[in-house]
Amino acid sequence: MSKPTLLLTGATGVLGRAFIKELADDYHVIGLRHRTPIDDPRVEEIQGSLGDEHLGLGQEGFEELAARVDVVLHSAARTGWRATREQLFASNVTGTEYMLGLARQAGAPFYYVSTAFVARPQDEELRESGPAAYVDSKAAAERAVRASGVPAAIVRPSVVGGDSQTGEIANFQGLHKAIASIVTGTVPVLPADADTPLDAIPSDLVARGVGRLIRGGITTGEYWLTAGKNSPTLGETVQLILEVAERLGVAPEHPPRLMPSEALDRLLLPLMEDAIPRALRTQFRGFIELMMLFQVSNSMESSFEELGMADEVTHEALLAAFERSVEYWIATKMPARETVA
Repeated sequence: MSKPTLLLTGATGVLGRAFIKELADDYHVIGLRHRTPIDDPRVEEIQGSLGDEHLGLGQEGFEELAARVDVVLHSAARTGWRATREQLFASNVTGTEYMLGLARQAGAPFYYVSTAFVARPQDEELRESGPAAYVDSKAAAERAVRASGVPAAIVRPSVVGGDSQTGEIANFQGLHKAIASIVTGTVPVLPADADTPLDAIPSDLVARGVGRLIRGGITTGEYWLTAGKNSPTLGETVQLILEVAERLGVAPEHPPRLMPSEALDRLLLPLMEDAIPRALRTQFRGFIELMMLFQVSNSMESSFEELGMADEVTHEALLAAFERSVEYWIATKMPARETVA
């Protein structure tokens, strides 16, 4: 019996690579990609574009692809913090609408990869670009999915980390920028309360959760692929980074301090205006914005128990997975200084 065909977007990304690993044994995976080759023998590649209603394939090519597809998994998204609101919406909302058009033509269920941070109110002053505009675009794309009439499930991962067992990741993410800043000692202050949850989930667990939805034929609902109440705190994760760095011989000379964001805004940032170069101030403000995106005042919802995966997202398991991510970053970025654990 031939495998059902799954159309995947975003195959070259962190979650895309994890989805291929999770699903390729059970599905014939077609990867719709733009410029970057997927370069995986388990995937049939088709070059196209989410900026065109026929996905860059022409009407005939679009119809031919739709005739082959049994499942659509849409994980492609524009995430660049320098992108404008209009650019983010063009990619993340209009592109999703075009993918919904293909799913409708194919009569295929649609699985949309959103973000758990749609639950977090965004600062009105920061919504024209950066993380806040990105989150707005994902919320708008969710509304398009719900209004489409296509059988669809929405998944909302939180911060995505490396593989839970190896720490390996296709591309370093914002989480790794935070790891880098702490290990290298380049950021003296982190805008964070030590007791604030840091909700991060390994990429393979996100892929496994989505795989359970697809294999189970679940085509409705919204699923929070988050650590929830089991999230480590920012204080715990910073301490873990420092411990791993010490063990591997790369401990920073000056570890960062944790400072509540309101104190940072009121006390430190005004002093920076004349004390450091503008480029460095801009870089630091961008880092602050990124760190604030990671933080939630209360635990998020989590659907992992509903998906039968509660044992994989315990507090201890998540801390161990985060440790693997730190080790992988150090081994990749500072290999000459790495020591034997």
